[in-house]
Amino acid sequence: MYDKLIKMKTTEAITKRILNLCNERGITPNKLGTLAGLDPSTITSIFYGKSKNPGVVTIQAICDGLKMTLYDFFDDELFKTDELEY
Repeated sequence: MYDKLIKMKTTEAITKRILNLCNERGITPNKLGTLAGLDPSTITSIFYGKSKNPGVVTIQAICDGLKMTLYDFFDDELFKTDELEY
C-alpha cells in the first residue's frame, strides 16, 4: 500500500496521513481545521506544501480534533521507514 515511500519527505507523509484520516472519518480538511481549532489557512498550508515543517503543537491540535493521540497519528506504515527525508 505504501510501497512508494522511498525518499518521501516527512511533510509529505504527514500530509498523506492527515488526508487518509479525513477520508476514513468522512470529513474535509476544512472541517478538520474547525474541529482542531486551527485557522483554515494552517491546514491549507500543510496540504499545499507552504508549511515546510508543521510543528508538533499543530499536529497535536489536529490529533485533538480527531480525538486521537500523537502515538496513534504516527503509528502508521507511512512512518515505519527510515527512508523519510526532512
